[in-house]
Amino acid sequence: MNTQNQHVLIVDDDDQIRDLIAAFTKREGFLVSLAPDAETALTVLSEKPIELMISDINMEGMSGVELLRVAMELYPELAVIMVTGIDDRETAIETLHMGAYGYITKPFLFNELIINITNALRRRELELENRRHREELEMLVEERTRELFKSREESFLILSKAAEFRDDETAKHTIRMGFYCQQLATLRGLPEAFCKKLKDAALLHDVGKIGISDTILLKPGKLTDEEFTIVKTHCEIGFRILSESTSDILKLGAEIALTHHEKFDGSGYPHGLAGNAIPISGRIAAVCDVFDALTSDRVYKKAISIDDALDLMRRGRGSHFDPQIFDDFTNNLELIIDIRSRFAD
Repeated sequence: MNTQNQHVLIVDDDDQIRDLIAAFTKREGFLVSLAPDAETALTVLSEKPIELMISDINMEGMSGVELLRVAMELYPELAVIMVTGIDDRETAIETLHMGAYGYITKPFLFNELIINITNALRRRELELENRRHREELEMLVEERTRELFKSREESFLILSKAAEFRDDETAKHTIRMGFYCQQLATLRGLPEAFCKKLKDAALLHDVGKIGISDTILLKPGKLTDEEFTIVKTHCEIGFRILSESTSDILKLGAEIALTHHEKFDGSGYPHGLAGNAIPISGRIAAVCDVFDALTSDRVYKKAISIDDALDLMRRGRGSHFDPQIFDDFTNNLELIIDIRSRFAD
């Protein structure tokens, strides 16, 4: 061990003991600072980088035990060895539980002191190395986790694009749906983790359109009753595509795919669910999907203004839409418009 850069602080109110320990440590090449009491020791610790502190337990004023407690709190990387009289072994053992690396009893031998110092500094070095290694691993895990989340989000977006491009919608519609739904869920006071999952899951609300014919999806005019019946099957197709996944987000996406066209009064499809029988994810998605559809161009229609869309949607409050969720939407419209502006087509 290279002792030239290792700095040892010796704390003892007995001048002879303090000087004796200093002589021993200097002979081994350590840098040495001295303190006659705990208060002075804390001052030295605040002014110099100290690797090891050797402190007597029984001192006037602040005791060595109190010094250890304060020093470990302020300088957790500090190695500490306690010095005790023969009758203080129980207290010395207590200091080990508090974080001291070891203790020596008076009178002590030169070799005993140096072995304790060497072992304490080596242990400190290993602990610092392990901490650095652990921090590096944590940073690596965080980086890999970010990459994994990014990859997962991209996968959801790509899958949603496949559906949106089938009926001439843009990927911006799915992105807006994700943020709209997350915002409404947050306004409802739902758990943050659920709100984040909802943002990704909502991207997949129309994934079932993959199973609908282009001749129907891209038809510029009004659909026949038979054609509309076929379009409505996209809810169950999407549910079948997503529901067998083990992913919580894909399962939530399956739930939204199945229920985002249900209406609060039970007149929606595919199963005519009503009220709270419709999962809250579907009730939230219903408001967001209709708003975005009304205010966006489609192959079969032109967009209408936000004001006209809201006037039209208000007629569906309590029938098409959950009234509380609809009120959250209209009472915080500036947040919705901000999302629409950030992700405009």
